[in-house]
Amino acid sequence: MNIRLKTNEEIAKMRDGGRILATVLGELAAMVKPGVTTGDLEAHAKKRTEELGALTAFEGYTAGGAAPPFPSCICISINEEVVHAPATPSRQLKEGDIVGLDYGVQYPKENGLFTDMAVTVGVGTITPEAQKLMTVTRRSLLQALKHVKPGKTVADISRAVQRFVERNGFSVVRELVGHGVGHAVHEEPRIPNFVDPTMPKVVLKEGMCLAIEPMVTAGKPDVETLSDGWTVVTADKSLSAHFELTVVVTAAGYQILTQI
Repeated sequence: MNIRLKTNEEIAKMRDGGRILATVLGELAAMVKPGVTTGDLEAHAKKRTEELGALTAFEGYTAGGAAPPFPSCICISINEEVVHAPATPSRQLKEGDIVGLDYGVQYPKENGLFTDMAVTVGVGTITPEAQKLMTVTRRSLLQALKHVKPGKTVADISRAVQRFVERNGFSVVRELVGHGVGHAVHEEPRIPNFVDPTMPKVVLKEGMCLAIEPMVTAGKPDVETLSDGWTVVTADKSLSAHFELTVVVTAAGYQILTQI
């Protein structure tokens, strides 16, 4: 397993890129309301990222040849869509939807490093179940952060998310995981949101940069991929929520690099 520790100079670049990413994603979250299209959000993301001096990270991304190149710069996953739904120009958000916004940037433009982030927001008035799902998913990420420090393990992060989510009556997706980030969008190590006994022990070290991202469903954990090759949905069509932060392991614990 090749885990690349980041230098202070590299972390500084990721910190600057993370500020840009958090700024853009915060603006996108504020735009979410009934009638807005995913194309509107896509256009804003591209424009603002360019204005702020970064590159979008996802458009054209390929997953080892397993799917066609990703067609948009942001993933906008609605209701039962867990992750990786492309933004399409005419798709409108509706009252009561919950929307996962997953975005990444590369900064600086030349030889830049990557940061990755996601939030889930409600469209207008949402159901109490949807609100609880979003709250529990976000709080499970905060539980995970308590275990980000040198000497802790990836399994400690995984266990914290799984226990919190399942204690609140929801499920964690097994097929999708968090990851290292920096020189590429996805690096080692894998960061499951459940305890995976088949995974080798990974001890956290200062300089590791991690994208921790609980993906939680209101029903069963099973998912399937749609015919576009990208959009992952819950198999039972239950609601799903997704939150993600890029963090760096420091001598004292961690620092969030994508803080809204």
